[in-house]
Amino acid sequence: MNYEIIDADGHVTETWEQIARHLDEPYRKRPLLTPLFPQDGWDRRLMGTKGNWAGDGTSWLDALESGGMAMAVLYPTLGLFMPFLRDPEWAVALARAYNTMLYKDVTSQSPRLRGVALLPLQDPAAAARELERCVGELGFVGGMLSADSYYLLGHSRFDPIYAAAQRLRVPITVHAAGTDMNAVGHEPFPKFIQAHTVSHVFAQLRQITSMIFDGVPVRFPDLSIAYLEAGSGWIPYFLQRMDEEYEKRGFAEAKLLKVSPSEIVHSHAIYFSCEADEPLLPQALAYVGNDRIMYASDFPHWDHSYPKSVKELADRTDLTDGAKRQVLAANARKFYKL
Repeated sequence: MNYEIIDADGHVTETWEQIARHLDEPYRKRPLLTPLFPQDGWDRRLMGTKGNWAGDGTSWLDALESGGMAMAVLYPTLGLFMPFLRDPEWAVALARAYNTMLYKDVTSQSPRLRGVALLPLQDPAAAARELERCVGELGFVGGMLSADSYYLLGHSRFDPIYAAAQRLRVPITVHAAGTDMNAVGHEPFPKFIQAHTVSHVFAQLRQITSMIFDGVPVRFPDLSIAYLEAGSGWIPYFLQRMDEEYEKRGFAEAKLLKVSPSEIVHSHAIYFSCEADEPLLPQALAYVGNDRIMYASDFPHWDHSYPKSVKELADRTDLTDGAKRQVLAANARKFYKL
């Protein structure tokens, strides 16, 4: 296998203790009794038999070597569920502590490890300031907004975040978390297998609908956006569905758009991640272009298949060599400006 590999979406398994060490005063005095993740009682790692742990730079450098990866762009684990916190001030403090921890414990250990800032949706102005700190002081390569939340990311309240990212020339990523969808339904799924099957994709369908029809790419034409951890097979189907809605109702209910949603995606820097073994990956690449979909390991989460996923993608017979090179590295390098 003779391909450069860049992980567009790896994770750190940060602990409460790691985050707490970097809380600013007076928040350090506040007991960490309120977890970031929902109290659903689900055993995501099946008694510790699924997934790995990677909470420091050494662990991640070992992971890079195990699969022959050149670089990894890193996202949180506990932090994925931050939008469900009700206290904006506490969310801002925790995001800042997490980002500092990510730099000191992980990304500062090697230029092969790059960080994406966890941004608190509860306070968009503070989130914009935190993005500026993370990019300017910590060398982070983008900002993350959780797809799973009570919020719709197309709303103008989030414009300070998008404006800051556009000004800083870094991307915004919308990352799914895989939890119950109590924000949009009255009866939650009883088992994690049900919630996890639906939630990643549903969260991204919800957010791309909001962001495209409310004109985020139109309002911020130089902003790069990625939708992560929902695969790519849904893209042709759902963009076509959005196009049909736009054709019938766009003139009245999506007035910022002058072209269809699929044309918006094709003409703006909008990216997606993929799973290595997706049967519909060739169709997704044909629909949005070989330059818009990125390899993501999801290491060390319970459902990752790294390093097997690298070989699976490299060995596919239904992708051209050029497409593989773009998906495995070139697209992530361009998107994150690595």
